[in-house]
Amino acid sequence: MTNSADHPSLPCELGFARPDQDTLALRVTGAWILKNQCPSADRVLKEMESDPEIRRISFDVQSLSDWDSGFLIFLTKVMDACSKQGKTADTKGLPEGAQRLLALAAAVPEKKGGRKHVGDRSFLSSVGAETVDFFRSSREILDFIGEIAIAVARFLRGKARFRGSDLTKIIQECGIEALPIVSLISLLVGLILAFVGAVQLMLFGAQIYVASLVGIAMVRVMGAVMTGIIMAGRTGAAFAAQLGTMEVNEEIDAFRAMGISPVEFLVLPRMIGLTLMMPLLCIYADFMGILGGLIVGVGMLDLSAVEYYNQTKAALNLNNLWIGLVQSIIFGVLVALAGCLRGMQCSRSASAVGDAATSAVVTGIVSIVAATAFVTLACNILGI
Repeated sequence: MTNSADHPSLPCELGFARPDQDTLALRVTGAWILKNQCPSADRVLKEMESDPEIRRISFDVQSLSDWDSGFLIFLTKVMDACSKQGKTADTKGLPEGAQRLLALAAAVPEKKGGRKHVGDRSFLSSVGAETVDFFRSSREILDFIGEIAIAVARFLRGKARFRGSDLTKIIQECGIEALPIVSLISLLVGLILAFVGAVQLMLFGAQIYVASLVGIAMVRVMGAVMTGIIMAGRTGAAFAAQLGTMEVNEEIDAFRAMGISPVEFLVLPRMIGLTLMMPLLCIYADFMGILGGLIVGVGMLDLSAVEYYNQTKAALNLNNLWIGLVQSIIFGVLVALAGCLRGMQCSRSASAVGDAATSAVVTGIVSIVAATAFVTLACNILGI
C-alpha cells in the first residue's frame, strides 16, 4: 500500500474505455485516498448495466499515484458485482500490493453465521425459541450449581484450590468498602419507614409505636432485603464483569488447560466472601435503619431517645433477628451465584461484559424478591 504522506494528494478521477466490444476498462488517475472525494462504485455498476454485451472488466491504474483501503473497498464492490452478474474481473492491471490483498481476502471464505440476520419471526417461532432458551439456561444453572456443590465439598475437606489472598481481598470489597452505601441507604429507609408510619399513627396518638414499626421492619425484612439489593447492584455486577472479562480474554480457558477448576479458583472465594459478609452487613443495616427512625422520632414526634430505645427493645425478639440473618445468608448466596453464573456465561465480544453485568443485577434482584416471598410465607405457616 502506498503511503499518502510521501506524495501530494492529487485529484482522483475514474474514466471508462472500451478496448474490446465485450470489455470495459476502468482507468484510474490521481490519488485514491479516503480523505479525498473518491469516485463511487455505483458509477461502474451503472456503466456495466448500460451495455449487456460487457462480459469482462479490466483495470488501468498506471496513472494511480497513491491508494489506501478506500481503493480496496471500491475494488471489492466491483468484483462482487461482477461475480453476481456472471462477468469476469481481470486484476492483472492492479498494483501488486492490491492484488495480494484481494487474493488474501478471497482465500478465506466468510464464516457461516458470522452475519447477524434480523428478520420477522412468527409468534409460534418466537415462543419456541424462548422455550428452548429457557430449558438450555435451566440446564446450565443446574450444572453450575452442581459444580459449586462439589467445590464447597472440597473446601470443607480442605482440598479446595484457591488463593487465600483472593478471599481476603473479596471480603474487604464485600465488607468494609460496602459500608458507606449500606449506611446511606439503610438510614434513608429507616427515615422513610418512620415518617410514613408517623403520619398514620399520629392520628391516633400512638406515635410511640413508630419505634416498633421501624425496628421490626428493619430487623426482620428490610435490613436484609436492602442490603441484598445493594450488593446485587454493587458486588454482583462486579463479579459478573470480572469473570466476563476473564472469559473474553480466554483466561478461564487457560485455567482449564492447566488443570485448575475455574469454579474452585474463581467462583468459590467470591461466594464464601459475600456469604460471610452479608450477615454482618445486615446487622449494620438494621442498626442504621433504627437510627433513621430515631431521628424522625426525636425530631418530629417529640419522643425522647430513651423512650424510643425502650420501645424498640420491647418490640424486638430473637426470632426477628434470626429471620433477618437467615435471609441475609440466602441473599448472599443468591447474589454471588447470579454474578458468577452470568460472568461464566459471558460470550466473547465487546458488549457481552456489559450484558453479563446487567443480567447479573436483574437475576440477583429477582432472586432476592422471590426468596423474600418464600421466607415470609414459610414464617407465616410456621407461626414465627
